[in-house]
Amino acid sequence: MTELHELTLAEQAAAIRERTVSPVDLVDHHLRRIDRLNDAVGAYRTVDHRGARQAAAAAEARLAAAEDTSQLPPLLGVPISVKDTWPVAGLPFTGGSAVFADRIAPADAAVVGALRAAGTVLLGTTLAAEFGCSAYTETAHGTARSPYDLNRGAGGSSGGAAASVAARLAAGALGSDGGGSIRIPAAACGLVGLKPSRGRVTPAPGTDALGLATAGPLARTVFDTALLLDVMAHSTPGDSGTLPAGPPGTFRASAERAPGRLRIGVLPETAGQDGPSRLGCRRTADLLAELGHQVDEAPPFGPAEYLAAFTAVWSVLAASVPVPPGREGDLLALTAWLRSEGRARSAPDLLAAHASLTATARELLSRYAEFDVILSPTTDTLAPPVGSLVDQDAPERTFARMLDFTPRTPLANITGQPSISLPLHWTPDGLPVGIMLTGRPHQEATLLALGAQLEQARPWLHHTPQPVLDRDSALRAAGHRDAARQVTGHRDTAHRGLAFQAEGGTT
Repeated sequence: MTELHELTLAEQAAAIRERTVSPVDLVDHHLRRIDRLNDAVGAYRTVDHRGARQAAAAAEARLAAAEDTSQLPPLLGVPISVKDTWPVAGLPFTGGSAVFADRIAPADAAVVGALRAAGTVLLGTTLAAEFGCSAYTETAHGTARSPYDLNRGAGGSSGGAAASVAARLAAGALGSDGGGSIRIPAAACGLVGLKPSRGRVTPAPGTDALGLATAGPLARTVFDTALLLDVMAHSTPGDSGTLPAGPPGTFRASAERAPGRLRIGVLPETAGQDGPSRLGCRRTADLLAELGHQVDEAPPFGPAEYLAAFTAVWSVLAASVPVPPGREGDLLALTAWLRSEGRARSAPDLLAAHASLTATARELLSRYAEFDVILSPTTDTLAPPVGSLVDQDAPERTFARMLDFTPRTPLANITGQPSISLPLHWTPDGLPVGIMLTGRPHQEATLLALGAQLEQARPWLHHTPQPVLDRDSALRAAGHRDAARQVTGHRDTAHRGLAFQAEGGTT
């Protein structure tokens, strides 16, 4: 028997469409799990019980009235979470900061609206690093932890989003990535995390942070990731960069096709990489060769190539957030330091730093032009223990520790390339090790096809977050038993149940 929360996003969508699972039952099941487990995991900042149940009831009514379920929205009734750096109408919109604890979003972000239009049910908003500034999620609102080891952080800045999916408190999540903020939590939490190409997903009503940041999905499988990207990918008038819309189902279809023979460039090992990261990358390179790809060593890349300019832009972006008068003292030490650094820079300094990043991007794209995909560990170490990256007395040291932890993720933000983290390696005691694949500009389809091939060759769904399972079992044994329905048989029907997308269904 498979419990509802163990079904993947695709399986949940298929089960609803086949009318073997009720949207109301599915959402209630997730809400009960959140009520039991969120305190331990630190996934959600705000849980919208009322709004989620209303949306689930509306989805159920829509399903009941449908004569042809293939014409329904693709993810009808599927429960997801949204990072608290994206406005969700009527919910607190804190940006991970105590200074905005009372702010309510007046309207949805465009990408949130796209998720609603696709039929998803928004369970709530998840803990995010303050202003999205850090590679960990330890805030005034709480700490997001890896469900695979509750003593370790969930990464950042989309830590709560990743924790919600890994702990099975949502089927998928909306995050954002300006320097690795989707891929780092994916690595810490044993998930797939995709940073799309620059211009693939609209940042409206905000900006793309001078080209560094983009929205993107977190999910348990490559196929789920593709389904979410199909929904998210669109632009709005006024975006600083846009990409042409693909045909319906384009990313879903990519996750179902063979990638062909690719040339893979492996970044050289560095002194900062721990044993699991080195081993995971080597084993992935060996697997790629076994699958028929050409695998070669790629030229090195290091933080020294971008550090000064990236830090300048990052600090100015932090300083540009309009903090309410008198509230600067409520900021975390790292954010306050970054804002101080940013305010010390002039407009010409910012333009020079941005020009430097542009030149770096061009050089990097030229350096790796011969490769279809670049392979490396996502982070240099396992997810660090909670609090270990933070130095309250020397925030500049915190910033340096972050870059030591994840020195390569900013590459794709600087160049605008798509980049994905896959949970392809696990330690003997069950901790995930993220492996990062970075593709050519605008070639998410290649990454999804290759990711799906790797997932088929080395599946990861059998890995479960035992600390969370143990806690849930203890709570339920104490009298908090979940009465949600149990279902079987959807593992073989999920893709079939979503076949309407490739045939031009509503997206």
